[in-house]
Amino acid sequence: MRCAGQDTLARREHLSDSVIAHYHVLSSPPNVKVGMYEVFLKRRTLLVRGRYSDGKKSGVWQFFDIKGQLNEKYNYDRKQFTYEAPLYSSPDFSFLFEDSLKMGDRLTRPLKIGGVYYGFMRYLSIYKLPFDTYDVSTYLFQAYVELLISPLGRLADYNVRVVSGRYNYDQTFNIDVHLFSDEDRTFTPATKNGVQVMSRILIRCFVTPDGGLDFY
Repeated sequence: MRCAGQDTLARREHLSDSVIAHYHVLSSPPNVKVGMYEVFLKRRTLLVRGRYSDGKKSGVWQFFDIKGQLNEKYNYDRKQFTYEAPLYSSPDFSFLFEDSLKMGDRLTRPLKIGGVYYGFMRYLSIYKLPFDTYDVSTYLFQAYVELLISPLGRLADYNVRVVSGRYNYDQTFNIDVHLFSDEDRTFTPATKNGVQVMSRILIRCFVTPDGGLDFY
């Protein structure tokens, strides 16, 4: 394939066991992404569609949920969200506000580029159970990821609570936020009545056979 007079090579990258990215890179210099970038869940469901220009994300990117429904649009040229899908009540993904609330308060939730699936993959993939899962029924465990987002839109704290009634296990792990890239530590903060406020994002996960975390 050629792009704007340059030779390119197709690439496929496994972002997790079930998520694969498809894109092209320049043959020289190598590893510079160009053109269409798409991410699929289980090879079928589109999660991400956007374009790279000389290794940088450009234009409007679309992000989808695990059912393939449009969840978010973000314009990288203008550095702004252009679409946010309504957030329906779910036990697997919720938000808490640190300020007290009263009837009539106008609230906006914290936002992460990438939507509620792709945008949060990194916060699950970084964690592994601190013990060997051989001969352990990991499906009997649940995990809860908690992200504390500051009024300035920064990841201020990261905790994972892992519980299992069958194994009488209940442990909370605090992870150094500096293990994440600057991009991963950057959010659009929540607001109350137009003022930026502290908030928490809670994600309920299942534990995979190898001791990692994944979305329900």
